[in-house]
Amino acid sequence: MKIQYKNISPDSYTGDVLIIGITGDGEFLNTLKSMDQASGGFFSAIQKSKQLPQKNNSIRTFYQVPNTQSKAVAIIAYDNSKKGLKQASKHICKYIKEYSFCNAGIHLVDNDFEQLSPLLKAKEISQNLLDTNYTCETYKSKKRVENKINIDIISNSSQSDIETGIEQGSAIASGMNTLKDLGNAPGNICTPRYLATYAKQLAKKHDGLSIEILKEKEIKELKMGALLSVSQGSAEKPRLIKLEHKGGKDKPIILVGKGVTFDTGGISLKPGAGMEEMKYDMCGAGSVIGVMETIAMLNLPINVIGIVPTVENMPSGTATRPGDIVTSMSGKTIEVLNTDAEGRMILCDALTYAQQFKPKALIDIATLTGAIIVALGRHPSGIMSNDQALADALLEAGDKAGDRAWQLPIWEEYVEQLKSPFADLQNIGGKEAGSITAGCFLGEFTKDVSWAHIDIAGTAWQTRKEGATGRPVPLLVEYIMSQIN
Repeated sequence: MKIQYKNISPDSYTGDVLIIGITGDGEFLNTLKSMDQASGGFFSAIQKSKQLPQKNNSIRTFYQVPNTQSKAVAIIAYDNSKKGLKQASKHICKYIKEYSFCNAGIHLVDNDFEQLSPLLKAKEISQNLLDTNYTCETYKSKKRVENKINIDIISNSSQSDIETGIEQGSAIASGMNTLKDLGNAPGNICTPRYLATYAKQLAKKHDGLSIEILKEKEIKELKMGALLSVSQGSAEKPRLIKLEHKGGKDKPIILVGKGVTFDTGGISLKPGAGMEEMKYDMCGAGSVIGVMETIAMLNLPINVIGIVPTVENMPSGTATRPGDIVTSMSGKTIEVLNTDAEGRMILCDALTYAQQFKPKALIDIATLTGAIIVALGRHPSGIMSNDQALADALLEAGDKAGDRAWQLPIWEEYVEQLKSPFADLQNIGGKEAGSITAGCFLGEFTKDVSWAHIDIAGTAWQTRKEGATGRPVPLLVEYIMSQIN
């Protein structure tokens, strides 16, 4: 799907379909008024006969509209809000694909959506069109042949604003779709080595990205005993990936993404039912790679580092046993009570490693706990932080991006649950407050830096059939853009 700006009167648009909006309460908007005048009152007559759509996101198609150049004119009813624009964009994409249109004009930017700027409206439309257009047929022997779709965003607003909005929305959608590709890939394809190769190819594609990949030997030299305790049961060797974008002069924002490419639980073996979904346990890693792609595409004037510790968690004769004690890169010792609490083990070493680069903010992203779904459901991601200003900025970014999050506490009372009689810490805190104690565990390795943890176990994917969602790429990109001076 290709999206571009076109400054043209809607009645002279020559594509397969011109799509115009009307509010669900039947308000006859200026956009439709101009088309009504051009067509000699065609839509006024349609409105009197109550043939215009009324239910939000319903679409009616009209052919042979007088004095218009497009083959068809489609009217969509929508809710006059930012969320309404998102929903309308997704339904428009489905409509275009269902009717196999190749060239479509969308005339929504000049309508009011909670007083959003033309740039933001173009961004929302582009991002949600491309997000909805995503399919994953890589692993099917017979792939559907789909038409190449050209979308024209028609507007009388500033060309530079609309084109900037299209560029931003397209770049965010590209990062989301990269995360979806990686998340939807099966565990026998998407291994730690595969993630490293993918990131290397991404760095080659974008001049603004540099990459460093550490293999098992270098990881051992760094004394990352917590990370290695997870990978030691698998034939797949671990990797530590560092992607960097240098676009400014300030200290970098560092993103750390959990990259467990398949999680069996190790010796603390998961139940077989639903285990196939554990290919999504690397969506934190995929989100970091996707965000770095978006940043590179937009060439943002800011310094960002993406760090991905990636392993496979398998049971074997060499796997870590419950009760084993390992030494992390920080020097803290950890009693492993549950080998299925492995994400925090690889993240604590990666967070320690990241601090040598003196981050302005350090943010980890992980499908860390099933408990977050019990606590929050699948609508928001969970946020924990030792810096309220950072937490507030992330929460605000999530609200603006439509990729919401909710903050949970990390009080000292929860840290008490992580005390071990035999080591500095134990890697689980018991049955209560599982998401919070997981965050508190990571907080023990980030005391001297502004840090936030985002638990995306409920939002990175919804069901196996629907696949990866692309979240929280929009939240993270919105936050990073808000930090540009």
